Amino acid sequence: MKGFHLLKSLATISLGAVLMVGCSSGNTSAPAANEGGAKQEASTDGQEFTAKIGVVGFLSGSGAAYGEAQKAGLELALGELNEANKGKLKMELKFEDSGGKKEGAINAVNKLINQDNVVAIIGPTLSGEMFAAGPVANEAETPIFGISNTSEGINDIGEYVFRNSLPESIAIPTAMKAAVEKNSLKKVALIYASNDDFSVNGYKVMKATAEKMGLEITGEATFSNGDVDFSAQLTKLKQTNPDALLVSALYKEGSMVVKKARELGITGTILGGNGFNNPKVFEIAGPEAEGLIVATPFSPEKQDDKVQAFVKAFEAKYNKKPDQFAAQAYDSLYIMSQSLLAAGKADREELRGQLAQLKDFTGVSGNLSFDEKRNPIGDAVVVVAKEGKFVPFE
Repeated sequence: MKGFHLLKSLATISLGAVLMVGCSSGNTSAPAANEGGAKQEASTDGQEFTAKIGVVGFLSGSGAAYGEAQKAGLELALGELNEANKGKLKMELKFEDSGGKKEGAINAVNKLINQDNVVAIIGPTLSGEMFAAGPVANEAETPIFGISNTSEGINDIGEYVFRNSLPESIAIPTAMKAAVEKNSLKKVALIYASNDDFSVNGYKVMKATAEKMGLEITGEATFSNGDVDFSAQLTKLKQTNPDALLVSALYKEGSMVVKKARELGITGTILGGNGFNNPKVFEIAGPEAEGLIVATPFSPEKQDDKVQAFVKAFEAKYNKKPDQFAAQAYDSLYIMSQSLLAAGKADREELRGQLAQLKDFTGVSGNLSFDEKRNPIGDAVVVVAKEGKFVPFE
């Protein structure tokens, strides 16, 4: 880390990442649920140490289902890890509710760093929140780990910013390619929430992908988070006769858009972004969700021993299946545990260094390595809504 603080001072001029990802000494993985911890090193003196980790989540408001799923995944992982790491490491989680607001995320991050003295922060939930609060953690030289931030530029905030959430620039093109090939799509219309950073980014990826694939864009429409009537926009788009409707939104408004589209007689393919990867979609859209196509790094239906052990443990604790947001949260704490044990102490700088070296981590949401800006490298799975759940799109 020689020269790092000099580079850090230059970050006030440019927030671009400057640290190249290192290589770990070997492959690491999150264990299947209830099978003990990953192979990790104990502290250098052999004594157990405690690490307090802050969590900033969207726990109240219109998108609370995201934060609730993340909290559940983290708490499940915490119980498993503290049992597996007895005598080496004890982790504590300190939750703060941002309400999905940028100001709430900034206040939460400031409190966790300056009052609670956490060694790292997991979250916040939304990309817009991370763009607002990430610089606060970066300036305080505190690692902050996004578990659902999919917009471009997240890691450009600074060297202390990490994420295991697959960017929309990977997920959306994967879903669109599959839908175009299987459903022979030629013409698409787009609709998105114009007052949300995540949704705007998803729209940009959808439009760029459509243009790259040579699809005709028949029309575009916008709405705002908090809207409840989408009839005018969808009626106008229906008149353009698209083969598919591309929707970039959070689950609440997005699900209402899907429901209204079907009610208005839009019968073509509907494809959504990462915001749809939540079971609330089926509660809000009901049977009109049938056929909705999305891409995700995690599917509870995946026939993988590690995934199915996680699903079983999650269902036993919460009486419901986990979604992508729970899975990525679960994996994040295993990554934190592994990195803390390698650091040998609860130290922000040491932890940052270990996180930066993460390579070939195998979790329930897939394999994770970082590119040169600590962005996740991974594959998305395309799924389709069928009879109240997402199943592989085949």
